[in-house]
Amino acid sequence: MTQTANPLKQFFRQPALFLKLPSDGQFWAAGSLDMPPNKELAVLPMTAMDEITYRTPDALFNGSAVSSVIQSCVPGIKNAWKTPAVDLAAILIAIRIATYGSDMDVGSTCPACDTEGEYTLDLHTLLASLKTLDFSKAVKHGDLEIYFKSVDYQTQNNLNTQQFEQQRIIQSVQQSDEPEEQKLIRMNDALKQITKLTLMTIQHSIAGIRTPTAFVTESEFIADFLNNCDRSVFKIIRDHVIQLREDSDLPPMPITCTQCNNSYKQTVTLDSTSFFEAAS
Repeated sequence: MTQTANPLKQFFRQPALFLKLPSDGQFWAAGSLDMPPNKELAVLPMTAMDEITYRTPDALFNGSAVSSVIQSCVPGIKNAWKTPAVDLAAILIAIRIATYGSDMDVGSTCPACDTEGEYTLDLHTLLASLKTLDFSKAVKHGDLEIYFKSVDYQTQNNLNTQQFEQQRIIQSVQQSDEPEEQKLIRMNDALKQITKLTLMTIQHSIAGIRTPTAFVTESEFIADFLNNCDRSVFKIIRDHVIQLREDSDLPPMPITCTQCNNSYKQTVTLDSTSFFEAAS
């Protein structure tokens, strides 16, 4: 007799923790997030297939590995490509905790005695220290009020990939044997593309611009404004976007050197392409 229900279902993976997003659900596209009433998303451990996916080079490079694993481990997220950048670190940290536990070894070199060592980082503490950014505050300049938002993962990944390609072109040109004049032309073209990508990053970080007569949200109008505004206005906007990004960075890890007892702070970076390698 064929069983209609899998008797092993009760042994499937279960939520290991519940996560409150730093964005509190803001900036997610319609239909991309199923937020429960208590605003706590269940986080499941990774499966063996998730680990294989996360270690596939092509899938890592184009971002599909990160998107796939997030949707597998956080069922409430229906379209991980639309994950706001402000939530990405918290989600990946939560998935790692759910899968491997809260301890993660971090390599560090003491600036005082140059001793290399490994130190244990408590990911629960790191997760709790993530800031909730206030995007409601506008930057004002004369008659303008500029409002900001968190860029989604798909946009961020696409821009980062294009920038990586341009940097690779610059490196290739520098090492090539072609005539200096030709190298200069190709270098300038690549630098122009990087500048364009920087403008696009800032453009996608702007939710809207209020004037005395309108509230402008159209991306093409905002892009046109960034290309034609006074440099002082552009600098104010650029600096605010940079500050928002820095405020969302992971806090440094306090370390005491085991060799000389020097206390210092180690920068913690979350590279989504290698974050889970240390636990293999």
